[in-house]
Amino acid sequence: MPIQVGDKIPDVTVMTMTAEGPKPVKTSELFAGKKVALFSVPGAFTPTCSAKHLPGFVEKASDIRGKGVDEIVCIAVNDAFVMGAWGKSANAEGKVTMIGDGNGDLTKALGLEMDGSGFGLGMRGQRFSMIVDDGKVTHLNVEAPGAFEVSSAEYMLNQL
Repeated sequence: MPIQVGDKIPDVTVMTMTAEGPKPVKTSELFAGKKVALFSVPGAFTPTCSAKHLPGFVEKASDIRGKGVDEIVCIAVNDAFVMGAWGKSANAEGKVTMIGDGNGDLTKALGLEMDGSGFGLGMRGQRFSMIVDDGKVTHLNVEAPGAFEVSSAEYMLNQL
């Protein structure tokens, strides 16, 4: 069953890219004591993700933080190297924390995976966004397959 509003984020290890290379991060540490705007994309460098989803959060980062959000996090079932490169190409540094869920551990634990095999992608994460307050989901917006409406930065701004 997918995660619901009121649930705690499962404690798994994901990866972020640093100047020294990939660094493991426990989700319990990533979300502890903070209000986090989390969004998931099916894949780095894919059309909607690169043209609309990530750029929207980069562009609206200061507005989102102005509504009390401590950190904006993007996850995808991609490795930390790809997520780091994608973040650089999108000028996300200092605005959006790019997290690689390379094995899909967090995505599966959230119950929000999808099968992208028909597109040559394998198992990926659904497109969604959520607001997480001290590890607890307060808002959850899961897109219908192929849609980009309720997980956008603009939609999230209206929820804050």
